[in-house]
Amino acid sequence: MPNTPKSIHVLAFANVQVLDVTGPLQVFASANDLARAQGLPMPYAPTVVAAGGGAVMSSAGLALMADPLPDEDSDTLLIAGGWGVYEAAEDPALVAWVKHQGVRSRRVASVCTGAFLLAASGWLDGRRVATHWTRCEQLAKQHPQLQVEPNPIFIKDGSVWTSAGVTAGIDLALALVEEDLGRAMALEVARHLVVFLKRPGGQSQFSATLALQKQGGRFDKLHAWIAEHLTRDLGLSSLAAEAGMSERSFVRHYRAETGQTPARAVELIRVETARRLLADSAVPVKRVALQCGFGSEETLRRSFLRAVGVTPQAYRERFNAQADPVTP
Repeated sequence: MPNTPKSIHVLAFANVQVLDVTGPLQVFASANDLARAQGLPMPYAPTVVAAGGGAVMSSAGLALMADPLPDEDSDTLLIAGGWGVYEAAEDPALVAWVKHQGVRSRRVASVCTGAFLLAASGWLDGRRVATHWTRCEQLAKQHPQLQVEPNPIFIKDGSVWTSAGVTAGIDLALALVEEDLGRAMALEVARHLVVFLKRPGGQSQFSATLALQKQGGRFDKLHAWIAEHLTRDLGLSSLAAEAGMSERSFVRHYRAETGQTPARAVELIRVETARRLLADSAVPVKRVALQCGFGSEETLRRSFLRAVGVTPQAYRERFNAQADPVTP
């Protein structure tokens, strides 16, 4: 634990997204609570700041009390998002402050559409960037010098961190705690907050089944059925029968609805279940393969590499809570 609390300045503005502010704040506050319970010094000094200070009205109708923009250095400068970020990004004085304060910070981060304000300050030039999936195209068009990636929950590029929408700010803050205080503390904070899983940054913003859903949800029940019957024969004939369609009609309509072939969709849902088992349990990889319907460990390995980019064993070593701590 550091002897002096690290200053965390969370920048808010009119019509800020309230959870973009309070989610990360609670992560740092919970780290303080856990340190205090262990008789250790508090690691963080989190503060909400805004131009002029005082009450800042969020888009949810909840007012936040903020300090004026600080003159002192920040350990971490975190830019929240929300509908008001577009107006904030057009405020020359605020943009200049973000640019200047970033130089005086050990690291800079944004949550959700806070990336628009951070981009306006120049801090994201030439970097890989995450933001809310509905705003990726807009951010890329407004700032073509950025490498905007639509899938990751959060991205670290040097000393600059960006995250996807809303709850992804909690994942980002947990990653910052892990960088500062170690994996064990980050996992303890996640448990304290009753977060289902401390998600890795490279994980998709969507679950496999959510990513397969389109407006109308014609095959939602089929996806739920697949997830509940992973060890069955999930070939084309079985899926078409469950959907109540001929095989030819099923393939045509399914691809038009989801953008995937049925076989690829089954693979993605199986891989997603395997990821949960690898991260949350000590079940041997061979048994994970069988429980998810892959048939063999080698089939799981090939599918996992194709979908995730790493082997199942490497994924478990990095993200399983029971694994040995790793250096951030």
